[in-house]
Amino acid sequence: MERLVKFEVCGQEYSLNTDAPEEEVEEILHLVKSQIEMHSKSPNFLPARLAILVSLNMAGKYVRLKRDFEEHKLMVENKLNAITELIENKM
Repeated sequence: MERLVKFEVCGQEYSLNTDAPEEEVEEILHLVKSQIEMHSKSPNFLPARLAILVSLNMAGKYVRLKRDFEEHKLMVENKLNAITELIENKM
């Protein structure tokens, strides 16, 4: 069931509608806030620039995870095919 979640980042209050479980929302907010804190130590970052930097950083991590998952999936499929072939040859 979708609900309204309010949160604060860099002194600004935001809200969003989500149907994600509470622990998932908390994990997402923690990740975003930790990324912002890590990058906001430089005084040169304006909020918009900081948001773009954090978005790019998280998108990069997502793309790497997606690629790693696809590679892992292919490896598992190849191993399953090899096992299936061994079993079929024994029959």
